[in-house]
Amino acid sequence: MAVIRIQREDFDAASEASALTKGRTDIGAVVTFTGLCRAEGGKLAALELEHYPGMAEEEIARVVADAEQRWPLQGVVAIHRYGKIAPGENIVLVVTASSHRIAALEAAEFLMDYLKTRAPFWKKEHLLDGSSGDWVEAKEVDDRAAERWDVAQDGG
Repeated sequence: MAVIRIQREDFDAASEASALTKGRTDIGAVVTFTGLCRAEGGKLAALELEHYPGMAEEEIARVVADAEQRWPLQGVVAIHRYGKIAPGENIVLVVTASSHRIAALEAAEFLMDYLKTRAPFWKKEHLLDGSSGDWVEAKEVDDRAAERWDVAQDGG
């Protein structure tokens, strides 16, 4: 079971995890990861996230299917917000459920590495001084983290 949503509204991580596991006795591990908007040293008023509707959901669904092929998962939730998000607010949620913890942990990390570096979202900073900052690029460290899954898929 996979739930994929791109939404403007906030989400409740505990409610999403509870909905995924309700009535299930085959799940032995649930991993939740929530990404929050940082203040970037107190200079950020908001982060604006844009996406192409339809394309973003399709791409995330493709990567969730990849995770389901790599690990024995009983469920996945992937929620990504768009619009203006203030520091301290939720941006992204990944919930993975499996019979065993290692599968749930690794799948969550795989999905977050993808969402952080390759998902079709564009982020623009809005600064406290009223100016618009730069479009945010993926950091090199995040790119390297995501590349390890390519190697793992290739058998390396």
